[in-house]
Order: sequence, then structure tokens, then C-alpha cells
Amino acid sequence: MPKIYIVGAGCGDPGLITVKGKDLLDKADLLVYAGSLVNPELVKNCPAEEKYDSWGMKLEEMTEIMAKAAIEGKTVVRLHSGDPALYGAIVEQCALLKAKGVDAERVPGVSSMFGAAAALETQLTLRGVSESVIITRPAGNTLDKDKIAEMSALGETMVIFLGTEHMEDILSRVRCPPETPAAVVYRATWPDQIVVKGTVADIAEKARAEGIERTSLIIIGDVVKACNSEYINSHLYG
Repeated sequence: MPKIYIVGAGCGDPGLITVKGKDLLDKADLLVYAGSLVNPELVKNCPAEEKYDSWGMKLEEMTEIMAKAAIEGKTVVRLHSGDPALYGAIVEQCALLKAKGVDAERVPGVSSMFGAAAALETQLTLRGVSESVIITRPAGNTLDKDKIAEMSALGETMVIFLGTEHMEDILSRVRCPPETPAAVVYRATWPDQIVVKGTVADIAEKARAEGIERTSLIIIGDVVKACNSEYINSHLYG
């Protein structure tokens, strides 16, 4: 069966694409990439004769282009930002491709949540501080109701995607103490990365003061101040 490759580009720094992903990108005949979310260096250096920015494209239009090329025997790469398994809308793409007789191989990438953790110089899980990570997003145009309030009461690390525009509303609804550490990381691993630290009570104001209005992650939990947390050393190196 003909197939395309769905590749995670990583979260900004072009060096964060996997070796397998870069190898496929270097062999691509047709590239469909996720607009400004993918580092332009990766797009520029890809030798594909046909390149399509998927911003504004309908799903049917995009999958038709990819399926046609794959059936013709071309190497087709669909380049997503971060890791395509997180808010990547790939299941819908794969279903349409399958209906056209085309399979899809998925190549993981480095999610922005891991780029943000590196920028914060912390771990998202830290023994004695947080053993779990909650990944979520706020309600909006494509989600009627979220569970941010309920999940925030669990006291674990919370990573909120697609929430910058609704930052004040999100932080007013969380059920953790106002002094809980929080951070906003704008464009993790990009050259213009901005890291803002604070608490649930003041992080929105601090982030807005830095001009952050989009393309960032909200991270809530004691891991934000890992160096000052009373963590427990790992048994692995005990």
C-alpha cells in the first residue's frame, strides 16, 4: 500500500528533529508543512520539488494532494510541529488517507512541553514533588467544555496547550493555591524564546507585561521552582 510519512519537526530549534525525521525530509519529493509553527530552516533545506503550507488548507484538499503523490510513488512528508500525537489532528488525516488507499507512518518529534521543561531547567516529574503530568487545553472553538478546574485540584504538574489567549480565565478557574508556582514559556527553543515565572496569582499579568499573547505553554506546579523544591533523590542513583 502506498504511504506517506507524518513527521514531528520538534518544537522550534531545527536540531530537535529526529535523525529519522531529518532523513525522510532530505528524501522528500513533496512536503506539506505546518506553516509558521515549523522552523523555516527545515522547509528551506528540504529538497522537495513541491512544498505546501497547510495553513488555511482544508483537510480534504491536503490529503488529496498527499495521496495522489504517494500513489504516484513519490516520497511524501507531512511535517507537523512538536510531536504530532499532541493536538496534531492526525487521526482525521489518516482516516481520509486510508479511504484513498494510502497508509501513514508516524515519526515522533520533540513536543514543546519538553522544550519548555528544558527552558525552565526542570523536570515535569520530580520525585517528592510531582509524579504525574496533566496535559490539557481550554475550551474554545473546537472544545465545548474543559476539565481544567477539576484536574488542577490534583496537585500534579499541569501543562496547558493553546491557552495563551484565555490565560486570565484559565488561571482564575484553577483550584490550586494562588501561591502555586507557574510559568509561561513563549516559543520554546526558538531564538525569540521568552520564559516568565511567577505564581498562579500573578503569572498572567507578568506574561502580558512581556507582550505574550500567543504561541506559549502554561505550566503550573511546584516543578517550576524545582531547584527550591524539597524533592527526593532518585533511587536509580542512590
